Amino acid sequence: MRTLLNPGRDQWDELVRRKAVNFEGIRPRVQAILDAVETDGDLALRRLMQEIDGVDAPLEVTAEEIAASCARVPQDVCDAIRTARRNIEAFHAAQQPREIRVETAPGVVCIQRPVPIGTVGLYVPGGSAPLFSTVLMLAVPAALAGCHERLLCTPCRKDGTVAPEVLFAARECGVTRIFRIGGAQAVAAMAFGTQTVPKADKIFGPGNPYVTLAKQIVSSRQTAIDMPAGPSEVLVLADRSTPAAFVAADLLSQAEHGADSTAVLICGETSYAREILEEVERQKAELPRTAQVEGALAHSMILVFDRAEDRLGFAEAYAPEHLILATEDAEALSRRITAAGSVFIGPWSPESAGDYASGTNHTLPTSGWARSCSGVNLDSFYRKMTLQQLSREGLQQLAPVITAMARAEGLDAHAAAVTRRIP
Repeated sequence: MRTLLNPGRDQWDELVRRKAVNFEGIRPRVQAILDAVETDGDLALRRLMQEIDGVDAPLEVTAEEIAASCARVPQDVCDAIRTARRNIEAFHAAQQPREIRVETAPGVVCIQRPVPIGTVGLYVPGGSAPLFSTVLMLAVPAALAGCHERLLCTPCRKDGTVAPEVLFAARECGVTRIFRIGGAQAVAAMAFGTQTVPKADKIFGPGNPYVTLAKQIVSSRQTAIDMPAGPSEVLVLADRSTPAAFVAADLLSQAEHGADSTAVLICGETSYAREILEEVERQKAELPRTAQVEGALAHSMILVFDRAEDRLGFAEAYAPEHLILATEDAEALSRRITAAGSVFIGPWSPESAGDYASGTNHTLPTSGWARSCSGVNLDSFYRKMTLQQLSREGLQQLAPVITAMARAEGLDAHAAAVTRRIP
């Protein structure tokens, strides 16, 4: 990790800029996959499964397979998943939106009604670490919102099976149907629909660059997506009230996600920064995912600022996916933060808590999108529909306003829709 001492504000724009993911090298391949699935449906999915995964298996996971796999999940993992589910349910259930009804003028009633999205597609990455926790983060709020069909796509393993923990979490959360489909082809299947996979109205979930680009492409057409996505990241703002070992563990827990992840440390003392770096080296040697960790740390950084205002200011400018406030005044600082995906307050609030079981959602905006986007929450699974009802008297009162505005815009038929009713 490179260390910078009091970088001036004229350098901040460059320091907070994330390395752009270069999609151009994979764009032709992703587009070809999308086109093939849109044209050939299941046939293309089976062909891609054989070509990419080396597997020939049914696209949909059967109820019998789910039951058999769930029976193989260790009891302690089952218990952990159930506890995490309860906490996520409790927090997200408290977010239930309500209908808003306002009489804006006598005889003019305007309504905003939350309506669940009908069919949602949930993508859960496989790869080197099947992220069954993501099943909870997506399927729990989808069920609470009342989305009537909740599809899940996830890559299968080399033997054609799906990780038992993923299937167990899906069953616990009431996922409607599960498909052993990964990558851009899973996005295509959910976006366009096939003979086996229903078309989704909105697609959720993280993934590799192929998945990310596929989501971007289909979102320009008729299928909504959860949010823009990039590599995962953490920023830790720390002082000596938090042991260096805690801070190092937080940085490494982010770095092990993958070589494209980023970990940033902000503190006020070079000696404290050195202690944390030494701890990072010690703890890193104990971790099995060495290549991922070292790849991430290679482009991560430590910033030492003398001024507390600069420390907080840089954290705000960075707008991280995860922000850990490991400081003595963490709670007070948290009230000043406006740009972060999720904030972890104090030395006993590691990012891992939010990733798994505290109850907040771990599907969060990255790459500075926290300035303008929220993480996944219950609202993500609703659309807000407006309604209005006018009485004759209500329309009569608004008629002069409507007709004056319509005629000023040159839209005479709009005005006529009123004057035909109210001469």
